[in-house]
Amino acid sequence: MTSDLKYNPANVKFNWKRFMFLGIGVLLFTIAYYSPPWPDAVDPLGKHFELTREGKGALAVFLLAGTWWVFEVVPIGVTSLAIGVLQALFLIRPAKVAFKDFMDPSVMFIFASIVIGLVFTKTGLTKRLAYKMLVIVGEKTSIIYLGCFVVTAALTHIMAHTAVAATIYPLLLAVYSLYGEGDKQTRFGKGLFMGMAYVAGSGSIVTLLGAARGAVAIGFYNDIVGKDISFFQLSYYMFPIGWLMTFILWGFFMIFFKPEKKVIPGLREKARQLSSELGPITQKEIIASIIVFFCILTMSLRSFIPALQPINKTAIILISTILFFITDILDLDDLEQIPWNIILLFAGAMSIGFCLWETGAAEWMAVNWLVMFQEANWFIFVMSIAFFVMIMTNVIMNVAAIAISLPVALVIAPYLGVAPEVVLFASLLTAGMPFLLLVGAAPNAIAYDSKQFSTGEFFLYGIPASIILMIIVGFATLILWPLMGMPVTVAVGG
Repeated sequence: MTSDLKYNPANVKFNWKRFMFLGIGVLLFTIAYYSPPWPDAVDPLGKHFELTREGKGALAVFLLAGTWWVFEVVPIGVTSLAIGVLQALFLIRPAKVAFKDFMDPSVMFIFASIVIGLVFTKTGLTKRLAYKMLVIVGEKTSIIYLGCFVVTAALTHIMAHTAVAATIYPLLLAVYSLYGEGDKQTRFGKGLFMGMAYVAGSGSIVTLLGAARGAVAIGFYNDIVGKDISFFQLSYYMFPIGWLMTFILWGFFMIFFKPEKKVIPGLREKARQLSSELGPITQKEIIASIIVFFCILTMSLRSFIPALQPINKTAIILISTILFFITDILDLDDLEQIPWNIILLFAGAMSIGFCLWETGAAEWMAVNWLVMFQEANWFIFVMSIAFFVMIMTNVIMNVAAIAISLPVALVIAPYLGVAPEVVLFASLLTAGMPFLLLVGAAPNAIAYDSKQFSTGEFFLYGIPASIILMIIVGFATLILWPLMGMPVTVAVGG
């Protein structure tokens, strides 16, 4: 009996698949880094964009990290550490710069958002909200899907999608706990959590409050075109698309992840009972709600009150973290509950994003891609921009994806008779919905913490979702936006 329990090397399975993809990542890095210099990118005005040794190194790191992230050969946070290490070892960027990005304000914003979710769970607010919602939506799993998706999308109109995902995530955990399958992976679990990540993106395109990308894109547009896009003008064009995508995604998840159970018998009554067992709202729940409400309100008002605009939103949301500890809602032990793997994932994503940007590799890719379409039909050109932004926003920050592609596209657009407005809105549409990689957006990574799906599954199902997104971009560009009064073409060269 005891001999069976002893370590036996023969019983240890060698994971060939893991080591194969580990090797593929290293091979791609080696080929890209040590290959001879690549040709310059040349824009329509004849300007040359050289791919430097550092730029080639950035692409090499990106290829390795992308392979390791998709196939999860090591924990995703560890891959992020490799991004910083490779930049330092191969002199792509100084270590001080590469690792400083790991504490970028955007990473700290994600940290603070996750802490809000932790507080909602600890105080019981999450369960209270989940049970109230389930009493309303009832026992049909299809309607539970819809209810969760609509709430998520609606909240992203008034607060950052990262904060929404961190707030909704524990609520979904509470909902899933009543499904009756414990912690095991199910189709319902996959659809619930992946769906939350997807619709957080579709909802966030509707206003400037959902993410920083909108304000950045409008800034570039204003500088290059000389026109401004108002808060309400953006919402006017984006509202129908954001909500159309939300309902299409509901149908998408009902097809690909149709819940094992059509109904959860007795769920409404159970939710009522559990809600009553929670008793009256506690002092800590009230304090937590007030802190979060005022942080969200302040961040939202930044778009309307000039005096608040210089204050970084990360500083505002981190005030909530500090206050949670001051008011004894959280203590030192709660820091152990933070999913540091997810925080590291985004730290690495920031580092590789800035690396591609600062070395010129991202701009080199954008110019090479867009000049291929400089003599194309206007519609093909707009779709090519949208596609490029969609791919880039999956691997680097969507703000960076906009920053590298939009200026080039806006310069080329007049020569093809393309109106700048349609270039801006098509880019913003795909920048908001990275369905392929976890690093594309914080809600993707937050959903992954549920352990209901793998990075490979997320990538695999993200392919048809991205195809649907491109079809919707085509529909908006050709039919919907022109009907709503958006100019899509101008006189050539005008």
